[in-house]
Amino acid sequence: MKKLLTIALLFGGSLLIGHAQDGINSSSWKTLAKITYTKEYNELLGFKIDMPVFSEEVKALEGQEIEMKGYIIPTEGYKSHTEFIFSAFPYNLCFFCGGAGPETVIEVTALEPIKYTADPITIKGRLVLNAEDVNRLMYALVDVVEVD
Repeated sequence: MKKLLTIALLFGGSLLIGHAQDGINSSSWKTLAKITYTKEYNELLGFKIDMPVFSEEVKALEGQEIEMKGYIIPTEGYKSHTEFIFSAFPYNLCFFCGGAGPETVIEVTALEPIKYTADPITIKGRLVLNAEDVNRLMYALVDVVEVD
């Protein structure tokens, strides 16, 4: 998992504009896409990597409860999870498998297990920003619950 998350931060991507999937069209995903990157030397890796620079709009959401519509990207099998990756795009188009950027995925820590589905779901939780730890995604939602 750590290698996968490290790769997620190493490669800055671009948002798939105009995609028909519901998730990316939500205002929360659009706001989270408002980032730029700066190249910084990483001593652990021994080369420069793209590090996120959050816009003022994104910074204003830190610590706030936000609602997101998207897709579960399971990290261990297809079952109920309290920890998983949440994506604006379905599995075959997400950042890890498709052409989406790292701003389209979020680490999730749910209060109760959320059952896997390939269909889009809506969740809400408190946003945590990460611009330092290359072993984590740049966004996390904690204390997450599924919204009916």
